[in-house]
This record gives sequence, structure tokens and C-alpha cells, in this order.
Amino acid sequence: MRLVIVDYGAGNLHSVAKAVTSQGVRPLVTSSARDLDGADAVIVPGVGAAADTMANLRKHELIAPIREYIDSGRPFLGVCMGQQALFDVSEEGGEHECLGVLPGRVVRLPDGLKVPHMGWNRVHVAREHPIFEGI
Repeated sequence: MRLVIVDYGAGNLHSVAKAVTSQGVRPLVTSSARDLDGADAVIVPGVGAAADTMANLRKHELIAPIREYIDSGRPFLGVCMGQQALFDVSEEGGEHECLGVLPGRVVRLPDGLKVPHMGWNRVHVAREHPIFEGI
């Protein structure tokens, strides 16, 4: 399997690469749009704000290639800001246009919530899916 982790100059690259490697997959960490062409799966990690993320994706000329990759139907995972960037707009730090792969807005959490939430929660499976196999 050719798994690509997109390096756009920010993000939790090493954590994601280490997690993937622990499962026996050797990822290619790259900022080259050409490497997405032959990928079997792509992960876009993320840390930070939408404005910086989108600016870095633009700088590395990754916006169109990421959209094209996702449109191809191959497996894609956005982690943290990498997931948020998939929506039309993010309100984090102002209003910022994102990738527009998923319709919707990432809205600011109400004041007073304890964030980030770290800890253990229960997962309630609404319907069976192969992703839950063996868990």
C-alpha cells in the first residue's frame, strides 16, 4: 500500500507517521502534489488555524491535487485541522474559505466549554461497518 501523508509545513506529521508505521505501513511524507497521483491512501494531518492551513496548502500548490484525489474516491483521512479544512468555510480566527469538499461550516465553539476535550469516551455503533472489525 502506498500511503501518503501530506506535509504542508504544519501539522502533527510525526505522530501520524508513527501511528501508521506501528501498523506495519511505511508512509511517504511529502509536500509534492505529484506524489498524490499514485497514492492508495492519503492523510492530511493538522494543527493550528484554518487561515494558516489554507495559506500553507496554497503555498505548496496542494489545494487542487487534494480535491482531485478525494474526488477519485480513494481513501482519505483528515486529522484535526486536516478534517476541518474539508468543509466550505471555517470560522476559526475569522471566516476563511476552505477546500469545499464537504458542504458546511466549521463554527466556533461556545465560550465556557472546556477545550480541547481529552479523555476516554464510549463509542456507540449505530450500524455495522468494517472499520469497527476487531475492536
